[in-house]
Amino acid sequence: MRFGILGETRAWHDDGTEVPLGGPARRALLALLLVRPGAVVSAERLAEEIEPGGTVSAHAVQSQVSRLRAVLPAGATIERGGAGYRILLEAGAARDAGDAEGGGEAVGGRGAGDGELAVDAVRFERLADEGRAALRDGDTVRAASVLRQALGLWRGTALAGLPDSESARLAAARLEELRLAAVADRIEAELRSGEPRAVVPELRELVGAHPLSERLAALLIRALFAQGCQAEALVVYEETRRHLADELGADPSIELSALHRELLNAGTAPTPAAPPSPLTSFVGRGTETSEVATLLRTARLVCLTGPGGVGKTRLSAEVARGAAAAGDDVCFVELAALRDGSDAARMLLSALGLRENGLQMAGEPQTPLDRLITALSDRPLLIVLDNCEHVVDEAAALAARLLTACPRLRILATSREPLGVIGEHVWQVRPLDEDAAVRLFEDRARAVRRGPAPDPGAVRRICAALDRLPLAIELVAARLRTLEFAELAGRLDDLLAVTACGSRGADARHRTLRSVVAWSWELLSEDEQRAARRFAVFAGGATARSAREVCGMDGDTLESLVDKSILEAVGGGRHRMLETVRAYAAERLHESGEEKRIGRLHAAHVLDLLGNAGQHLLRASQLEWLPRAAAEDGNLAAALRRALGAHDHGTALRLLASAATSLWIRGVSATAAAHAAALLEAVGEEFGERAADASPDAWGEEYAVCVLLAAATSAGQPAWRRHRAAAQRALEVAWPGDRAGRYPAALLLWMMRNAGEADPGAAFTLVAAQHTCPDPWGRAAAAYVSGYGPLSDGDTERAAHDFRTAADGFGALGDRWGSALALDALAGLAGARGDRAEAVALTDRALALTGELGALEDSADLLVNRGDQRVGRDPGLARADYTEAAALARAGGSSAGLGAALRGLGDIALLDGDLDEARRLFTEALERIDPHWVKSLGNRVCALAGLGRVAEARGDHAAARDHYRQAAASVSGLGPRLPDTLRLMGLQEAAAEAVMRAG
Repeated sequence: MRFGILGETRAWHDDGTEVPLGGPARRALLALLLVRPGAVVSAERLAEEIEPGGTVSAHAVQSQVSRLRAVLPAGATIERGGAGYRILLEAGAARDAGDAEGGGEAVGGRGAGDGELAVDAVRFERLADEGRAALRDGDTVRAASVLRQALGLWRGTALAGLPDSESARLAAARLEELRLAAVADRIEAELRSGEPRAVVPELRELVGAHPLSERLAALLIRALFAQGCQAEALVVYEETRRHLADELGADPSIELSALHRELLNAGTAPTPAAPPSPLTSFVGRGTETSEVATLLRTARLVCLTGPGGVGKTRLSAEVARGAAAAGDDVCFVELAALRDGSDAARMLLSALGLRENGLQMAGEPQTPLDRLITALSDRPLLIVLDNCEHVVDEAAALAARLLTACPRLRILATSREPLGVIGEHVWQVRPLDEDAAVRLFEDRARAVRRGPAPDPGAVRRICAALDRLPLAIELVAARLRTLEFAELAGRLDDLLAVTACGSRGADARHRTLRSVVAWSWELLSEDEQRAARRFAVFAGGATARSAREVCGMDGDTLESLVDKSILEAVGGGRHRMLETVRAYAAERLHESGEEKRIGRLHAAHVLDLLGNAGQHLLRASQLEWLPRAAAEDGNLAAALRRALGAHDHGTALRLLASAATSLWIRGVSATAAAHAAALLEAVGEEFGERAADASPDAWGEEYAVCVLLAAATSAGQPAWRRHRAAAQRALEVAWPGDRAGRYPAALLLWMMRNAGEADPGAAFTLVAAQHTCPDPWGRAAAAYVSGYGPLSDGDTERAAHDFRTAADGFGALGDRWGSALALDALAGLAGARGDRAEAVALTDRALALTGELGALEDSADLLVNRGDQRVGRDPGLARADYTEAAALARAGGSSAGLGAALRGLGDIALLDGDLDEARRLFTEALERIDPHWVKSLGNRVCALAGLGRVAEARGDHAAARDHYRQAAASVSGLGPRLPDTLRLMGLQEAAAEAVMRAG
């Protein structure tokens, strides 16, 4: 059942059919009882209300009640109560009534479930109260919805059709006042939700109908002002003041007068805070500035994220200045000073030049957010919220609410983590590229010190050490005011302590690198700080699995640290820390007391990764596993430093041995040479003697690998000479022939290096033992090295057979590295017999294989060999090969490879007649070529012969003979067929003849 008195009095059954109430007397009787359901109304009053001034008897009233009872729907009862009557409604009726009107959930949500809710006036009052409460709580969207629902219950004038009595008039007037208050509440909710244009026409009509209502006048004033109609708002105030004076003889209330003063004070439009003016040039972000500006034309919320000091604020300011220059309204809001995120809206109000309590009614206070919505609801504006990370939740809520309520608003935020708002476009601000970083350093250096520009190479190294972070570069460049450049470069190990001299105007957290990182660190939870400090052991980054096993870091924590710019994703499922962050985290790890334990876990994990990769590096799956091993180079170096520092020589040996195959294949073994030499120095020669005599499962093979790695650079040659004999014996124990050792690549490299010695017999003895080795890769390696024996004797057919056997063996295993070595050897034989086309074709095949592997040293060696094949017919192509080889050798740190390339360029200079350049190149080549490496022997002979030809061209025959004799001595031990040997080494005919005469 339902009853309605908000209009003509009516009643309905549960099925919606209307109840026939009868004539006006019965409708008036029901209405009077429904005004206060459950309250007793005296019979005398009922008689008076039914017929004012009439003579209705108590019996007549009883008769009307009886007739009304007969038609009432189920659930409604009229009963006698004392000297009058009352109507009782069952609770079930309330649910039905609420459902029927669509208001059951809203009303019931406030605990009302009594039968009185079957009356529309009661439901209206409950809903109006609920809407007003929501408005007070600041939930303007819900308030507007509930109040619309309440007002939707009205069908006309309250208690329409009742006889004109004082009681009826008072009851109707009360309901109409409540209705007008609900309308005002609904309009205020809509106005505070950012809908001023929609409510202005309605407010004009209401103010015209109720000219003495100060609240309606205040609402109209606020709505007009929000639309920019300040003059019209002043007119409304003046008309209201006149009506009050003329009709009531009263002045406007204190609240309305205060609103008037606010309106007058707002006569000058507030000026939003402009972006900060730059004090220095803007370097290296031009493209990003344009791209972010373009994105903001279609995206309403863009968040610039990245680590501290990467330049988010500067980039946002440049974008904002560009928008302002294009005529857009811009407001720049700096949130770094906030301690409480609840003040973010107030900070924005202040930046906009608005008063927090402007144009609002006392007693109905607006929140700062309401104030912002009113001011920005229809205003085109770009707001920059800078440094949101420490109040990210509050900043996100503010941005989301403003963007929802203000359709012409755009927001550009900067934060070390995304805001996490629907519709947000995240723009990761990266460190500067290398060239931009150098330009920034040089620009800031010139600003503090005059003089010659610093060495560009050294500047690049400094910028790389600073992660190419703009703030870090500016802080360090500023130190040139008091430090010499060389002194500054030598103090970069203490990155975090570098202070920006003369930057007193900078924010405190931007005065040192330490404060920049600390700002981010303090925003982390305890679990995040623990995981981050442990991650500091990963100098080369880590996968999620590695972070979990070493740091105990779960996926949520990893994702959170990425979001907060403590870690960054670098592709391939890996994450890394910027060096500035890692240095700070390492300090925290040391302070925690768990540095040694985490360091041991890290070393064990690196050993496991490299050991697992080593099983695949000499097989078909090497393309998949080489990048995995290469990714751990930084971690290998860090683990080696910790092991050497802790005198944990066993761990250091195993680390070097596990990594060696990857380093050799990629041609970057020189990067580990210093560690290997330091380790050999630490263990001493006695260790080598013990290792050579130990069982195969001891560390003898690891020791031999370490000796090989030390020999990769000239600095390690002394260690190589001291430990060579012991390492030879250790390898013989590890690879006796009837069983395989653990590091097959070491076997090949050892044989190659020792084959170039004056007495290579031991190496070839080791080779001979491997022809029946159970390891197929070891057998292929033995065949490859064996080919150099008959080659030195002039037996090219036997040499070709051995090289083809090796190529077949390596190819069957899918090993591109070994296959390339064998193809290169076959190419040398083809060139020696004059088949240059075949030689180049074989070299091209080998280059394709090393290119797949990213093998820098071997690719450089192959390019030199191809240049040697081309130099006689096309010096231009040969020059290109030598130049590319030099670049690859430098990138891989290969001194021998660079020496070979320089020798080739020396040949080109000699052909061009540039004797000075040729002499310089040959001399530098000899300084770099490894005389113990069998494949370097030819380049050494060619360089010596080249110097001889330069001297001969200048008429210095004595010097020429001396160089030719040195060349002849280098090959005299390789066999009786010197002409064939020289031809295999690629010497030009005139040089070969001179060497033979000298020999």
